[in-house]
Amino acid sequence: MAHVKFYYGDSVPLEMHKARIVQKLKLLPIEQRWEAMTRAGNNTFLLKNRDVFLDMLTDSGVNAMSDKQQAAMMEADDSYAGSETFSKLENKIREIFGKEYFLPAHQGRACEHILSKAFVEPGSVVPMNYHFTTTKAHIVLNGGIVEELYLDEGVKVQSSHPFKGNMDIDKFQAAIEKYGAAKIAFVRMEAGANLIGGQPFSLENMQEVRRICEKYGLLLVLDASLLADNLYFIKKREEKCKKMSVREITRALADLSDIIYFSARKLGCARGGGICTNNKEIYQKIRELVPLYEGFLTYGGMSVREMEAIAVGLEETMDEDMINQGPQFIAYMTTELQKAGVPVVTPPGGLGCHLDAMEFLAHVPQVQYPSGALAAALYIVSGVRGMERGTLSEQRDAEGRETLSNMELLRLAVPRRVFTLSQIKYAIDRIVWLYENRHLIGGLTFVEEPRVLRFFFGRLTTVSDWQAKLVARFRECFGDSL
Repeated sequence: MAHVKFYYGDSVPLEMHKARIVQKLKLLPIEQRWEAMTRAGNNTFLLKNRDVFLDMLTDSGVNAMSDKQQAAMMEADDSYAGSETFSKLENKIREIFGKEYFLPAHQGRACEHILSKAFVEPGSVVPMNYHFTTTKAHIVLNGGIVEELYLDEGVKVQSSHPFKGNMDIDKFQAAIEKYGAAKIAFVRMEAGANLIGGQPFSLENMQEVRRICEKYGLLLVLDASLLADNLYFIKKREEKCKKMSVREITRALADLSDIIYFSARKLGCARGGGICTNNKEIYQKIRELVPLYEGFLTYGGMSVREMEAIAVGLEETMDEDMINQGPQFIAYMTTELQKAGVPVVTPPGGLGCHLDAMEFLAHVPQVQYPSGALAAALYIVSGVRGMERGTLSEQRDAEGRETLSNMELLRLAVPRRVFTLSQIKYAIDRIVWLYENRHLIGGLTFVEEPRVLRFFFGRLTTVSDWQAKLVARFRECFGDSL
């Protein structure tokens, strides 16, 4: 991805690739979109993809593969054990991360499951810069406690802080003193903290965290799923890293980590994941869990074709032109929405553009899930599917009380090498229109509420007939247009 100055007009992000394979999209009329959202219980996860125009739900498993990745998939070795394909991926892990031992798993949350099984016990604590939904669920299910040690700046929607994903070092020290080092299972740093807007941490912050971990003998675990975006921001925003290559920054972060795990559905643009370490004792401790829960040690629940693609995808992640696209498209989208007065998370992070539903729908109380309501409304008026990242993504406490989120966000993910700039502009246009008509949007309430990870498959209904009014207003403005 390059950013070039145009002789005529504004500068825009310039794709450094060309499309060779295309997939047909369909934009349903608004009435059909409303019907689809109703059938889905106002949960964008339950929409059928055939009813979606632009799928901004996630970048997980939907990034576009390169021609080299597609070609590599044809060379896969299907052996159950001792696969040459596994050796390729293992060697690429050693080359990039400098980690001797690698265990494959079918995706990132499988890695979280294995690490939680191996290290988390009832009453143990996992400090982290910010939680992710499945990470927290695995830790809690094993009896652990998640201690979030984010910067106060991290949960400010409007900010100029370049590294809102940093761990607060003073809070980290206080947590150790509160619980005692013996009760800490491991310390987790998430690259590109997902739930606060894909916000990065700095190399300097990781070094400070490592220093404290060494002082108290604590394991430092890096969730590298969103590493590509974090690498881009470190190189762009951290002065001492501007002359470092992407590969050098990657190795510096890896050398600070005792364990690295990742979802290749994000990092590597394929489908799979894995855990790597240089510690033989750690490797042996978690190794026995892979065949039990995932598959044999040389495939771990992954297709060998995907493993071939991951090996190539990890190498491509070391290319600055590759890791630039997501953040630059996101920055463009965020900036254009800011110009129109739409409340968004700043500075622009990785993963996607994040709308501030707390401000966007200030009239909708948190207990009526404003982020979820905004996601439903945006789909209805545009066919764009986003993901709620707010109170709906939390779960109730032991007494059944609602856990209100620090932030109410609608995440609009920008998968790598997938969308064109005109499609991004379409999404911007419909968001601006929706913001100007935001008074029409009301809240949601559950009709089917799972106990754990309710945002995945819970069903909701509207608290009023606001969607009918929204559709009527759309037709007033756009006539017969889709």
